[in-house]
This record gives sequence, structure tokens and C-alpha cells, in this order.
Amino acid sequence: METKIMTKAFDKIAAGLADAIAYAEGDTTKGRVAAGPDVKAIRAKTKLSQIKFAEKLRVPVGTVRDWEQHRRLPDAPARTLLGMVEADPKAAMALIERMG
Repeated sequence: METKIMTKAFDKIAAGLADAIAYAEGDTTKGRVAAGPDVKAIRAKTKLSQIKFAEKLRVPVGTVRDWEQHRRLPDAPARTLLGMVEADPKAAMALIERMG
């Protein structure tokens, strides 16, 4: 029974690897890219520098840089906050400011 489970797991891993290779070679039907929010565009709406934007959101400036350069994706709470800023930058920044 355990061998059957191991074989099934191996088959799934091998299929995933084959899809990843196909995607890397240009077959976009074999994969998907998880895209996060466009943090640079959201920040641009606020007319703030990376440093000021990071200060307002209370995150390290390196985090904002990593988001903008797609080295990291914002986690779920950060995506929510960024979505609020994107929807209404003035209101979102005012609310953040009021939080002290």
C-alpha cells in the first residue's frame, strides 16, 4: 500500500515538473503566475517616495522595494491595505494616519 502511495506522489511531482519545464520553455498553458498588486502604481497614486510610503504603511522601505521589484509578494493583510490605498489613496492614508 505504501509503495502505491509513493508511486502516486512521485507521478504528481513528475507531472508538476514537466509542466514547469514546459512553461519555462514558453508553453503558457502549462502554468500560471501568481501576480500581486502593482505596488509601484499604487504608491504613485499617493505621490509619496518609497521611504515616505513605507513610513506611512509602517513597513521597512526594503519591503516596499521588494514588492515593487517583484522579489516578494505582499501577504494577505498587506494586499488588503494596498487595495484600500489603491481604491482611495487620500482616505486610506488619512485612516492610517489617525491610527497613530
